[in-house]
Formats: sequence, structure tokens, C-alpha cells
Amino acid sequence: MSAEIRSRGDIVLNVASSGIASLLLPNGRTAHSRFKIPLNITEDSVCNIKPGSPQAMLLLKAKLIIWDGAPMVSRYCYESLDKCLGDIMRCSPTYSKDLSFGGKVVVLGGDFRQILSIIPQGSRQDIVHSTVNSSYLWKFCQVLKLTKNMRLFVGMTASDQDETEKFGEWLLKVGDGLICDNMDGNMESQLDLCSFELLNSINCSGLPLHKLILKVGVPVMLLRNIDQSSGLCNGTRLQVRKLENHVIECEVLTGNNVGHIALISRMNMVPTNETVPIRFQRRQFPIIVSFAMTINKSQGQTLSHVGLYMSRPVFTYGQLYVALLRVKSKRCLNVLLINHVRMSANSTINVVYREVFEKIVF
Repeated sequence: MSAEIRSRGDIVLNVASSGIASLLLPNGRTAHSRFKIPLNITEDSVCNIKPGSPQAMLLLKAKLIIWDGAPMVSRYCYESLDKCLGDIMRCSPTYSKDLSFGGKVVVLGGDFRQILSIIPQGSRQDIVHSTVNSSYLWKFCQVLKLTKNMRLFVGMTASDQDETEKFGEWLLKVGDGLICDNMDGNMESQLDLCSFELLNSINCSGLPLHKLILKVGVPVMLLRNIDQSSGLCNGTRLQVRKLENHVIECEVLTGNNVGHIALISRMNMVPTNETVPIRFQRRQFPIIVSFAMTINKSQGQTLSHVGLYMSRPVFTYGQLYVALLRVKSKRCLNVLLINHVRMSANSTINVVYREVFEKIVF
């Protein structure tokens, strides 16, 4: 759609909910960056775009907006964009107060079987309520279903296509909670409270360790969006080539910029984790050693081989489905299950909230 409309000379804005997913789109940007959506989103939040500004004029002229990874972010992000476009589109002949986004056409892409918006210490009800199909905007949406993965089938033999189709059918059953010991979301996550006696000992999500131990050749992962055009975003994997006092030379290992050299410098970072009662700033390289990655960090990536180490069951919606979805065939997947208490051998938990699918026809 993007290529077709742009070939006519019209403007298409491609955005995604995560930095990794945005790299898969031509001239893609994160939705928060493109639409100036507040990071700490609430029901009353609005996009930080002023009418008449260059950003507003770009949105006004855009023929289409494509937003990938729609279920991953809170519905308040879409509602803030709806309010913003309602103000911007008032001077457009296509404006309609009775339509969503002021009459602008918006395509939301995504998979409701994958991990939903992260709600710190949120209950099942909180997570389900944050999805886009719980928003007042959902009544304006028309659900379309893709039936063929054209990207995977390119260059495949008939036998490989058959295997891939069977793997896809099995994945859909996992995503629907029809395979594995489905706890249906009755397993609550246990948050490990970090010690905060000393600032240097605090370790929370999204913040590098106070003391990074690195050496040449070690694989690392970026924790911040630095330069999206160069593929340097949150989740990008790199390999250390050279270490200096104030800069690290790395080689990009993932995405379209594989093999490119990047220079990573220190930056000031403030933790936003609400479980940390101390407000402080840490100046550090925005990386973490990454011989492996968490399931959540893998979302949006396509990998040739995956080894899934499950020392304990998944604890939230869609995690198992996301982990298995990283590859295109069972041959590329190896899963190590540690015997879990009160569970049969070679089985694990699959957390699915079926009420998420109530307004969606698959």
C-alpha cells in the first residue's frame, strides 16, 4: 500500500509501536517520535503537535497513515492522535467530526495474539482495558485478515511451503490458547524488588548496570533509540569492536544495516520504573551484554534459529506465542523446558486472555 500510493506522488506516513518494528517499514519511524506522543500516556494526554507547525502540515497532507504493531501500545496513544488529527483536519475538505482521526485514513497492523501493552503491576482487567479494541475508536475500524505470508514463501520449495503452513497453523493454536496448559491468565507476575540502599546497586529495566564489564567481541544490545535511520534503536544487537574511555565502536548484527560500524557514547539516563523510590541519574553507555534476550525484547524480530530456555513458565499474555513466532519452521526452533511444579512432563503454561478476541473475527 505504501509503495503504491507513494508512486502516485502522495504522502504515506509509516510508523510502528517499537523501534525494531519501524526498521521493517520503508522510511519508518516510531509512532511516539512521529506524532509526539507523551511517554507517560494517560486518558487526557494529547500529541505535542501545534496547529500550523511543519509536523501538523505533514499530517494534513498525508494520504495514508500506516501504524504497525497496533496492539502493543495503550489505546490512549491512538486516542491522543485522534484528538490531534481532529484539530488539524478542521481546515481540510475531507474533515468529518463524525469519523475517527478527523476523516484521515489510518491502517492499524498487528497481531492481537502477541504481547499487549505493558501495565506495571496491572491486573488482567487493566491489560485488556488498555487494548485498542477497548477504545471508543474501535467502532470505526474494519477488521481485515491476511491469509498468506508472501515474504516467507518467496524462493521456497513445495515441501518447505507445506512445512511452513503447518507450523503457522500450530502457532495460531498456541496464540489462541488451544495448545499447552493454558492458565487463561490466572498467574500473576511476581515483581522482584531491588535493593535501593546504594544507588550504584540499583538495577531496573531499561537502565544499564552501574558497572559494565565488556571486552572486544562481546555481543551487546542497545537500550535506547539513538539513530533510527542507521538502525540504532532499542533492541538492536551489536558486537563490540573497540573500547575507549568515552566511546565504544560496535558492529551492527541485526536489521538492514548488518555490518555497519556504529560509535556508541555515554548518555544521561533517569529510571522511570515506579518500583524505584529514588529519583537519580546515571551516565552510562546505553547497552547491556546480550548473549541472549528476553521474550519481550525479541518482539518484532525475525530470526533464523531460536533456542528458547524456559527455566520457569511465561507470566503474561502472548509471551509463548511471541517466542515461537520468531522463526518460520519448527526445524529452526529448540525449546528447553525445566520441570515445573505441578505440571506434566514436557508441558508449560500458555497465558491467553480470550476476551481480547471478542470484538475481532479471525
